[in-house]
Amino acid sequence: MILLGLLMTFSGNAQSSEDDRKENAIPTVVDSLYREDQFYIGLSFNLINNEPADFTQNGFSGGLHLGFIRDMPLNKRRNKAIGVGLGFSTNTYNSNLFIGEDEDGNSIYSILDSDVDYKSNRLNTNLIEMPIQYRWRTSTATKYNFWRIYTGIKLGYIYYYKARFEQANNTVVQTSIPELNKFRYSATLTLGNGSFNAFVQYNLNTLFDKSAQINGESVNLQPIKFGIEFYLL
Repeated sequence: MILLGLLMTFSGNAQSSEDDRKENAIPTVVDSLYREDQFYIGLSFNLINNEPADFTQNGFSGGLHLGFIRDMPLNKRRNKAIGVGLGFSTNTYNSNLFIGEDEDGNSIYSILDSDVDYKSNRLNTNLIEMPIQYRWRTSTATKYNFWRIYTGIKLGYIYYYKARFEQANNTVVQTSIPELNKFRYSATLTLGNGSFNAFVQYNLNTLFDKSAQINGESVNLQPIKFGIEFYLL
């Protein structure tokens, strides 16, 4: 009987202690008004479409972009939203398109023959970008790994560019290309799960305007970017 009394007393004290802990515990707060505000960073392989005759890419043409997107939910469940952001992008295009200028300062465009020996020939661009997205996802206030499909447009401005041709005893650097379309307009699509996502970005306008020509043919050049993108909360 004494042993039974001790067990009942111990059990009562344990239950009381557990109840006290539950009562004094910090409550879990669920944010019903959560947003998917995110930092993003992406790596891409840059292909060229709408190119002149005999144009070829050589070596690796790649890009890097990063920035921040503000999320604005559209419905009560908050799985549909508009995202607007601001970011930075840098791109490299390696090809056989030579860009120079004549003695009067006019731009020269030509396709390098296969028998021309050179180390590198590339165009680099740096942009300020503003992505605008329609966002659909399976997220909740407590679920951080979810499926997403983001589609929209990306507006950009090339604030710095440089064409560089390099061979053994000759280097040509061009930092004035008036035919370059500095304002960029692209359609974008991103899909994936969690932090890892695949994306494609198709430029809606060409890199060069109609005055950039080779033997009467427009240079054009319309980049398509394929890559991976990471979203960080």
